[in-house]
Amino acid sequence: MYHVTVRDSIMIAHSLPHPFFGPAQNMHGATFVVDVTFRSENLDEHNVVIDIGLAHNVIKEVLSPLSYQNLDALEIFNGKLTTTEFMAKYIHDEVKNKVSSFFMGTIAVNLGETHSAWAGYESN
Repeated sequence: MYHVTVRDSIMIAHSLPHPFFGPAQNMHGATFVVDVTFRSENLDEHNVVIDIGLAHNVIKEVLSPLSYQNLDALEIFNGKLTTTEFMAKYIHDEVKNKVSSFFMGTIAVNLGETHSAWAGYESN
């Protein structure tokens, strides 16, 4: 299996208003290191999984509306618990939507919340 991973980051604010989340119920900031991996059994006619420059541009397009935002104030997340896992799937789905016309492999998104904790989502 071939793969290409690109990395970017976003700074966000949010709260997780449920007792389960303890102090994270309150408004707090997070800086997510965002790794998006594109996997394919085969290379394309140019011998690549995906053009790295194009992959970077797609990730920037997906992350730009989230960067420096309070996720609690964004209508698309109204009533949602914007956990790291939830955000990984959201980013995955947005990336997949943008590349689905030319990339048929697997996409994985990992969000590093701290140097010692991360979460992700992967699907075809």
